[in-house]
This record gives sequence, C-alpha cells and structure tokens, in this order.
Amino acid sequence: MRDSAASSILRLARRYEAVLFDMDGTLLDSRAVVERVWREWAAAHGRDFAPILAESHGRRTIDTVREFAIPGADVEEESRKVEAMEVADVEGIVAIAGAVELISRLGNGRWAVVTSAGRELAVRRLSAAGLPIPEVMITAESVTEGKPEPEGYLKAARLLGVRPEECLVFEDAPAGIEAGRRAGCDVVAITAARPHEFEAGCPEVVDYTRAEFEVG
Repeated sequence: MRDSAASSILRLARRYEAVLFDMDGTLLDSRAVVERVWREWAAAHGRDFAPILAESHGRRTIDTVREFAIPGADVEEESRKVEAMEVADVEGIVAIAGAVELISRLGNGRWAVVTSAGRELAVRRLSAAGLPIPEVMITAESVTEGKPEPEGYLKAARLLGVRPEECLVFEDAPAGIEAGRRAGCDVVAITAARPHEFEAGCPEVVDYTRAEFEVG
C-alpha cells in the first residue's frame, strides 16, 4: 500500500513561498557512494556496517562518527577522513527524477538546500548530479545542532526572507522529516532513493515528476 501511495500523483492544495530541499536521497541519489565510504570506515574500526549506515542517513558525519567511533578516537579527525573520502568519490551520483526541472521553474530566491553534508561535499555532489548550486545553502558548518534539530530549516527560511510555515520541505530521512516538522514547515518525503523502510508520518511521493504544488 505504501509503494502505491508513494508512486501516485501528490497534489498539494496550498501555495508556498519557498521550497527547502535536503540533498542526499532527496535531490540526488548518492547511496552507492555513502555505502562504499561507510563500509570502509566501519571495517577500519571493527564496527558492524549495517547500524552505521542506518544511523548515518540524514545526519551530519560528525554525529555518526561520534556515536560509533572507538573510545578515545579523535572524533573530529575521523569525521574529516570520512568527508574527504566522500568528496573524492562521486561515481554513480544522479539527480532524482524531476529535480532539475523543478528547480529551473522555481528560480533564485524561491529555494534552498538544507543538508547535513559539509559545504565542499554538497557542492561536489550537486555538481556531479547536474544540479545548480543555490544562493542559500545550509550545510553542516552552518549550524550548531544538526537534524533532527530544526535550526537548519529555520535559518534557510530566514535567509530567503519567508516564514517557515510558508515553506515546503522535501526530505527522505526520519531525522530530516522531524527537523522540517519542528521548524513549522509542511514536509513531503521522497522515496526514490530511500535506503530502508520507515514510517514517514507525512505525505510521500516517489520523485518530483509525481508532485504538484504552487510556489510564489
């Protein structure tokens, strides 16, 4: 039933002033890279790969490293190592269907990216997927508290000059969905690149070719 709902057309009746996008799994599919990098890091630290991958979904690298690092490890240094591996690997990164077309219709000042990735990595992946770099992009360095805290979405709305409740958020992970909700935004979950099933608790759609809404 969930797959059927996610693949149907989602029509949102209200008008929004701006759209806020998560990046990985939402604007682009980077699952292959994420799995390669975290599998290598887990093996190097003698950790089980599966829970690391599950917990890394939608969270800042440093938050995942902090949770799974060997006691006494330099968390910041390990986080930098993981991020460097991710920046160096863009093989297989592709845009989610309809993302490029949607962004081209929105125009500057109507959209932003709110990602748990660092800025260098975000620029690298967006470029690899053929997506533009937004004027407003909230990255791991932009916030003191990552998702599920709402700080990133609140900051993006403020920089766009709109109220959070006037924004539509597209997300793919539980932490990001919670962050968007806590910011006061309407949230839609994209399912095309979801690495594991979960109850989103919000409308779901497979990709942007199946979503209809008005902005501006």
